[in-house]
Amino acid sequence: MSTPTGFMEYKRQLPSNREPAERVQDWEEFHKHLAEEELRTQGARCMDCGTPYCHTGIDMNGGTLGCPVHNLIPEWNELVYRGLWKEALERLHKTNNFPEFTGRVCPAPCEGSCTVGLIDQPVAIKSIEQAIIDKGFEEGWVTAEPPRKRTGRRVAVVGSGPAGLAAAAQLNKAGHHVTVYERADRVGGLLTYGIPTMKLDKAVVQRRVDLLAAEGVEFIVNTEIGKDIPAKQVVDHYDAVVLCGGSTKPREFNIEGSALKGIHYAMDYLNGTIKSYLDSGLQDNQYISAYNKDVIVIGGGDTGSDCVATALRHGCSSVTQFGTHKKAPPERDSMANPWPQFPNVYTLDYAHEEAKALFGQDPREYSIMTTRFVGDEQGNLKELHTIQIERIVDETGRKVYQPIPGTERIFPAQIALIAIGFDGPEQTLLKQLGLESDRFGNVKAPYGKYRTNADKVFAAGDMRRGQSLVVWAIHEGREAAREVDKYLMGSTVLV
Repeated sequence: MSTPTGFMEYKRQLPSNREPAERVQDWEEFHKHLAEEELRTQGARCMDCGTPYCHTGIDMNGGTLGCPVHNLIPEWNELVYRGLWKEALERLHKTNNFPEFTGRVCPAPCEGSCTVGLIDQPVAIKSIEQAIIDKGFEEGWVTAEPPRKRTGRRVAVVGSGPAGLAAAAQLNKAGHHVTVYERADRVGGLLTYGIPTMKLDKAVVQRRVDLLAAEGVEFIVNTEIGKDIPAKQVVDHYDAVVLCGGSTKPREFNIEGSALKGIHYAMDYLNGTIKSYLDSGLQDNQYISAYNKDVIVIGGGDTGSDCVATALRHGCSSVTQFGTHKKAPPERDSMANPWPQFPNVYTLDYAHEEAKALFGQDPREYSIMTTRFVGDEQGNLKELHTIQIERIVDETGRKVYQPIPGTERIFPAQIALIAIGFDGPEQTLLKQLGLESDRFGNVKAPYGKYRTNADKVFAAGDMRRGQSLVVWAIHEGREAAREVDKYLMGSTVLV
């Protein structure tokens, strides 16, 4: 244990990050690090609890408790406190293939379950995690480690997002020949196309992809299984197939006026900008621009927030984000939202900080529902009509949203971005392989086993569990790789 009284002696400290008004002028990462001595002090705040809930990683009441990849957090906190950074990196890599991703984009359920959070602010786990892996790359400690021996077995991984990359990394470590198929022109799935560059620099993604390639993983891009290559042909050609295609079918939002020009799905908006930025620095104009426009984002989640941040960098005239949920309280409700659940409290995400810096206020509107879109004579979006709502329990016991009469409003808008989630994976691949689906349309494969009803075919990540966190995708990719290794070899060297 670092120091028994560290959590009493030192206060939580986070990196300041770049100033919001400055960072909206570019597309570079906004993250900063604390100084090494400050990070060691933050590591000293870890209590090394008898039961460290920070790495439990379980689903409960619709949320995540602790770290899904079961990071050995107390161990690497102590190593950082002692200045043993390389040893801390080794501990971090034992459970997480890609801490440079989770250290940047994970909402840190580990911190929500930190025992110090019962009486004070939790340990700055996420900041320490990112600092460990970034220092590892800076010092040259992270290098390619090809397996010493190959098994002769061949595995195809369909999809190169976090689940696919994690599965590929683990299967390659076990000595199998792994080929990853990606339908986009770049590897990374939502890590590349989906998460904006200011949250996750694509050079960080490519750096890890290059390492995996150096270790022997083969990547094939611009190839959609089920379209460019029949799915059965892939299954016949390999000893096992792992489906990690994600949950990419956008949830439809069909109300009056939804066919007007200027209404787009969030991922089309985000991905177009990311691709144009990577291809040409936005010089090709092959993206949906919010320049000089009033933007409404429908959906209160992370994808909606990324749309807010992207619109600000485009130079929008205004931006507003709609959510059907109520505004969160300033402090955790100990009855409705007890520890170790993730605290549902009011915070400003990076995008909301930026909007407030530019326009003077939080861009979010709460408990609001769009009732119709209205356009001009040319069929272009002109405005949104809304009404405030409240959540009630109806006569059948269901929780439903009820409009509040007299709360109607009109918002001017030339762009509306739909960010209300996804309805599971696209179905082409599933139908070709005759895969069973659950009631949500996801591939049916038991958690912990990941076997589908089709011989040799496994599934992991959002394609199996539905829309979720990057850290859950990594967890499932690792676990699926373990099960594939068992299937191929009769036992496994993977954990």
